[in-house]
Amino acid sequence: MDTSLIDPNPCRVIGVLDDGAASLNATALAWLRIADVVIGGARTLALLKNEFKAGAICRDLTGSLKEVPEWVRAARADNLCCVVLATGDPLCHGIAPYLAQHLCVQALEILPNLSTLQLACARIGLAWQDARIVSVHARDAGEWARGATPGHGLYALAQALRQHSRLLVLTSPDNSPDRIARLLLAEGLGDEFHMAVAENLLQPEERVLAELSPQEAASMRFAALNVVLLWRVAPMPRPVRFGLADAEFEQRQPEKGLITKQEVRAVSLARLQLRADSVVWDIGAGSGSVGLEAARLCPQGHVFAIEKNEEDCAIAGRNHAAFGVANYSLYHAKAPECLDAWPDPDAVFIGGSGGELAGLITGILLRLRANGTLVMNFVTLENLAAATAALQALEGEGVSWDVLQLQAARSKPILHMHRMAAENPVWIVCARRVGGPA
Repeated sequence: MDTSLIDPNPCRVIGVLDDGAASLNATALAWLRIADVVIGGARTLALLKNEFKAGAICRDLTGSLKEVPEWVRAARADNLCCVVLATGDPLCHGIAPYLAQHLCVQALEILPNLSTLQLACARIGLAWQDARIVSVHARDAGEWARGATPGHGLYALAQALRQHSRLLVLTSPDNSPDRIARLLLAEGLGDEFHMAVAENLLQPEERVLAELSPQEAASMRFAALNVVLLWRVAPMPRPVRFGLADAEFEQRQPEKGLITKQEVRAVSLARLQLRADSVVWDIGAGSGSVGLEAARLCPQGHVFAIEKNEEDCAIAGRNHAAFGVANYSLYHAKAPECLDAWPDPDAVFIGGSGGELAGLITGILLRLRANGTLVMNFVTLENLAAATAALQALEGEGVSWDVLQLQAARSKPILHMHRMAAENPVWIVCARRVGGPA
């Protein structure tokens, strides 16, 4: 180890639990008692005030997180011993990574404690080495509703529920255990998970509710200081991610219902060049088939879908409910309505244009992120001509495009044999704008 990199006067970031000084080891307590500057939340400062030396400067970081790096810099510049008090393990959804980002790693010495999540798992004997930790300690975005966008404070938890069997959740007064339980119910997961809630850990009023159903917890009230543990009691689903049969989707009957057929859907999704975190627009969603498969292919991304027809929008909504994805938002409107409020896309699929095709193409290519792709499906010569004309007009602005004609035939029984029945030909138009928004 290069000892020249060791800072002679680092800021000590000390993890503290709710039993105060009793939670600190001898080293952490010694540094706290000689500190010239002590920084922490109001509650933590009050908890340990009897351990501060006379004349120590106390700074409350509540609502002033952005000022903390400068407070630390000033203390170190004056060669003062500085301590920052954090909850539990400062490196687990704590302040330490933030300080390292704004100062430097060498300026800090981390003295971790047990995490409250570890304590909660110990109380009920739940192994946590394979659990996913999720923090919902965010601004209040209200109750969860199916189709909520990534800005919602419970969004990360909604996604994690689909991907993990055990979750340890750091809550907030707004995003409380009962609200989390209602999220589970809204997502149709009420029978798939059990909950435990650990309140006021290491305090005289500690309470651990070891096994709650979401149905029970949804109508209960809990102490402000708590953590939530969630574990599956039903097997993790293993859904098909790509190439679903048309029959898997509810469709408008008779067969003229708006659905992109399996073969065309597979090629269109392949041409979209999706990544795990892609932001996808599905314009003219119809039954929702393309957007919903895209949502499964982009578990860290999000799909924004729009459909103008009320009946088809309702069908897409029911398919969404059946698909078990929480990264899909559906809007009943006519494009380009709503699009200005959506984040710039990595991939866009147009299955229906509502007569606004040329304007849509131009607007989308201006919004498309670098190396993103626009894919369009057409069954009429008129729409194909309109699309290619719009793309030709944009060629001088760095737009490249191509057309693929796809015609599939499916076997059907005839007497004791089978014949091939042709599906309608479809043109798949793909466009990319070099140098789109970063």
